[in-house]
Amino acid sequence: MELKITDGVMGVRPPVTKPHPGFFHQVGEERFRKLVDDHYELIRNSDIAFLFPVNDEDDFTQAKKNAADFLIQISGGHAYFNENRGEPRMVGRHAPFRIDEHARRRWLEFYAKLLPELEKEGINPEYIKSFWDYLDIFSIWMINI
Repeated sequence: MELKITDGVMGVRPPVTKPHPGFFHQVGEERFRKLVDDHYELIRNSDIAFLFPVNDEDDFTQAKKNAADFLIQISGGHAYFNENRGEPRMVGRHAPFRIDEHARRRWLEFYAKLLPELEKEGINPEYIKSFWDYLDIFSIWMINI
């Protein structure tokens, strides 16, 4: 499975397609949360760790939960994010962080490392690709420098 990273440019917001709902239904909530947790653990000791609250375990745990809640919701699962945090408005939520194309690519590279494991676990590769495509394009929206 090829997980290509699209070139991102600040201020360009391509149309985003939500992941196929089959992705969430095949992965399940528990495994989905583990995927996000594993992603954050790769970030913890990376060159983009400064964008995350890695020095405060409670805040880091909450950031993982918020990310999982959002991605579960956007993938067709329960609307945890809206219930706990309100409307996502992710561009605004990420505005305080200086996200450049390098940081975006690194963030995606960690998912690219983890997603092939799901295929080995029997998740439909087309569903995985739909989740990847969402992450790839949506992450372009977060570039702010």
